Amino acid sequence: MPISIQHRTLRVAIGGFGTIGKTLAQRLDRGIEGLNLAAVSARDTRKAAAAMAGFVRPVPILPLPRLWETAEIVVECAPAAVLRDIAEPALAHGRILMVLSCGALLANFDLVDLARREGGRILVPTGALLGLDAVAAAAEGEITRVHMITRKPPLGLAGAPYLDQHGIAVDELAAPKRVFSGTAREAARGFPANVNVAAALALAGIGPELTTIEIWADPGIDRNIHRIEVEADAARFSMEIENVPSANPRTGKLTPLSAIAALKKLVSSLAIGT
Repeated sequence: MPISIQHRTLRVAIGGFGTIGKTLAQRLDRGIEGLNLAAVSARDTRKAAAAMAGFVRPVPILPLPRLWETAEIVVECAPAAVLRDIAEPALAHGRILMVLSCGALLANFDLVDLARREGGRILVPTGALLGLDAVAAAAEGEITRVHMITRKPPLGLAGAPYLDQHGIAVDELAAPKRVFSGTAREAARGFPANVNVAAALALAGIGPELTTIEIWADPGIDRNIHRIEVEADAARFSMEIENVPSANPRTGKLTPLSAIAALKKLVSSLAIGT
C-alpha cells in the first residue's frame, strides 16, 4: 500500500513586524499553497494595522505570548531579547517554532528540551548563509574545522554590544578592520543582531565552542559577505556568499526569502535538500 500524504493548510503566525516579518507576511498574504497567514505581533500596533491595510486578508495583531493560539507554526522575526516571549508558550503547546534569531537560541538552549517534552519542534532556516546542508551532512562523519569570515559595511555592525564594550568605533573607517575573532558562541553574544549565521553554522556542524568566527567592518563593500571553510573526513570545502542588505542594514534580503522557502518545504510534496 502506498504511503499517503495528508494535505492540509497550516496556519502561520509571525512574531515581529519589522523588515523581515513584514516581507514574510506580505508573501503569505499573496498566497502560498498549503499556508495561511493567521496573525502577527508588533510593538506598534497602529503602524502594523496601517501596513496591513492593503492586504487581501488582514489578520489580528496579538501579543507575542498569544501567537500560538492562532497557528500551527510560529515564526520568530523579533529582537533576540524577546525570543522566550514567543518561544516558551508556542513550544509548551506543541507548536512548530521557526527561529530567525538563532544566536539567541544558543543562550536559551533549554527551549530544545521544552520542545522535546511537549511535542514541539524548533526549525532554523538557512537564512543569509549557504551550504548548511553540506555542513550538516559532513557532521554525520567527522569535522575537524569550521571557520567563518564575515565582512559587513560598518553601518551593519553599528551598535553591537561587543563594539560598545571594547570601545571599537567603525563609523569613520578608511580601511577594513577586524573587530572580532573568537568562537561562534562569543560572536552570537557580542553581535546578537548581526551574526545569526554564525549560530546556525555552529548548530549545523561542530557546535558553538569549536566553530571559529572572524568579523570585519569593511567600508569598501556594500554587501554582507560570509565565507565558510570546512575540513572534514568526507570533504574539504569553502563557500562564499554576498548578500544584499535589506532596509535594515543588519540583515540581508535573503533572510526572509529563506524563511519562506523553509515554510514551503513543510507543506510541499517535493522537498529539495537535506
